[in-house]
Amino acid sequence: MAHHPQWPELPLSAWNGTCETLHRWTQVAGKIALALNPLVNHWWNVTLLATARGLSTPPLPWQGSTFTIDFDFIEHRVDVMTSHGAAAGLALEAMPVARFYAELMACLKRLGIDVHIWTMPNEIVDAVPFERDYANAAYDGVWVGRFWQALSQSDRVLKQFRTRFIGKVSPVHFFWGSFDLAVTRFSGRTAPPPTGVTPNVAAWVMQEAYSHEVSSCGFWPGNGGYGRAAYYVYAYPEPERYGATPIASDGAFYDRNLGQFILPYDVVRQAPDPDAALLGFLQETYVAAAELGGWDRKALERQVS
Repeated sequence: MAHHPQWPELPLSAWNGTCETLHRWTQVAGKIALALNPLVNHWWNVTLLATARGLSTPPLPWQGSTFTIDFDFIEHRVDVMTSHGAAAGLALEAMPVARFYAELMACLKRLGIDVHIWTMPNEIVDAVPFERDYANAAYDGVWVGRFWQALSQSDRVLKQFRTRFIGKVSPVHFFWGSFDLAVTRFSGRTAPPPTGVTPNVAAWVMQEAYSHEVSSCGFWPGNGGYGRAAYYVYAYPEPERYGATPIASDGAFYDRNLGQFILPYDVVRQAPDPDAALLGFLQETYVAAAELGGWDRKALERQVS
C-alpha cells in the first residue's frame, strides 16, 4: 500500500457534521451567484471554482463593478472582495447555518451589495431554510483542511483529463447543490428531458442541466449516495450495456442503484501512482460511453502521446 501525504485520509464518519454544515454554507454563496450571474450553459455560471486556498464564486456583477465570495480553507475564512478594493469577511468556525447566512449577508450589505436569495437548500432531503437552520453547526478545521487537500488533488487531475477533449466540455467546477467537483464532456447531440426528481429543484432546472448528451465524472467527498469519498462517472442518456462494460481499474465497479461507475477515493490515494490510477479510470469509463453511444471520437478528442 503506497503512502502519499498529499492524498489524505477522508473518512466521512470523522467529519460528517462538518461536511453537512459546509455543504449548506457553500450553498449560501452559490445562491448569491445564482441571483446575480447571467445564465451560462447548464448552470456553469453559478458553480464554485477551486483556488490555491479553497473555493470561490466567479466574479459577480453588481452596479457596474464585480465581487467574489472566497472560502479560504487554509486560514479558515470567507471573504467578500470587490473590484473597488473593498473587502469584508468572517472567520469560519463552529456556528449554525443561520448565523453564517446572517453574517455573510451582513458582509455584503457593509459593502453596499443588497441581494436576495431563495434560502431553501437544494438537493438536500429534509432541508430547512438557512435562516432557520440551527441544527447544522459543526466546523472542524483539521478535517476541512483534509477535504480541501483531497479536492485540490482531484481538481488537478480532472484538469489533466479535461485537456484530452477538444469538443464542448465544462470547466472543472464545484457544484454546491450536490457538493461535488465535476467535469462534463458533450457529444454535441441533444438529450431527452430527465425524468427523475431532485429535492428542492424544479424540473426545468434539471432539463437545462441535461439538455445535451454527456459523459460526466467527478469527486464526491463522502456524500452523493455512495456514503464515502469516491470518484464517479456516468453517461446521460445511458447507452445500452454501459453498466456491463468490463473495467480494468482496480477497485472500480458499476453501482446499479446510482447508475454510475465508482472508484473509491481510498483506492486512488493508496495506489502506487494516484494520478495514473484516477486518469485510467476516467479514460476507460469515458471510452465506454463514447463507443456505446456512437460519439464522433476523432472529431472530439485530442491525441495523447
